[in-house]
Amino acid sequence: MLVGFAPGGGTDTTARALTPKLSRRIATLAQYGIDAGANAVLYTCSAFGEAIEAVKREQKVPVLRPNEAMLAEALRRGRRIGMLATFAATVPSLEAELRELDPQVEIRSVCIPEAMAALEKGDGATHDRLLALAAPQLGICDVVMLAQFSMAGARDAVARAVSCPVLTSPDSAVLRLRELL
Repeated sequence: MLVGFAPGGGTDTTARALTPKLSRRIATLAQYGIDAGANAVLYTCSAFGEAIEAVKREQKVPVLRPNEAMLAEALRRGRRIGMLATFAATVPSLEAELRELDPQVEIRSVCIPEAMAALEKGDGATHDRLLALAAPQLGICDVVMLAQFSMAGARDAVARAVSCPVLTSPDSAVLRLRELL
């Protein structure tokens, strides 16, 4: 059994740090899943990185941050990485994570907030179409990443618009967890 968590709310956006209360909530969610029989934990929101790392150190089962497996897979495929995002704050954080893993990586990012707005209105078709239309702006890439879990449904539309593999966080995470288990 795998338990995925997206524990919303509770961040201190002024200090850009997790509150102690939210960090405890992140750990409690993992323990709850493990107590219920989960043999792995996958978090689905990258805003909780420090708290997730603490859970990884405490637990004996595999625990993954949302984009951890996708970033590693992207770097295995090449150094020219394109990234599509629908939430602007995601871009600098994922770019920084990639550069920590490989300072020589070449990253091209495009953010399409209108796609997120469409998805929030329940218009997945427009979300996917906007991402596919933006994908060619990335230029020549070895791989394209869809930056957020919520974008995974657009994978096929984006893949038709580019000539390289397109990665999603859920797909990469599941493949990595299968290896670990």
